[in-house]
Amino acid sequence: MATESQTIVLKVAMSCEGCSGAVKRVLTKMQGVETFDIDMKEQKVTVKGNLKPEDVLQTVSKTGKKTSFWEGEATSTQAAAPAPETAPASTDA
Repeated sequence: MATESQTIVLKVAMSCEGCSGAVKRVLTKMQGVETFDIDMKEQKVTVKGNLKPEDVLQTVSKTGKKTSFWEGEATSTQAAAPAPETAPASTDA
């Protein structure tokens, strides 16, 4: 289980207040959620808390809304991909 608070960003297909209300209901009941923000215009749900990203995705998916991780925004516990090594190995002759 995650031990640190992290931010998870999801893309959720929401077309009305009822859709966002369903997402709000499941997040309110979910253990470990500290705060969440639902942006219907952007179809974006940002969740902060002590939880696993996969659990949040699965819980929000139960609303029946198409749900996926937001492209381009990693959760705060995931490090950015390391830069590929460009320095060649030492070739002193």
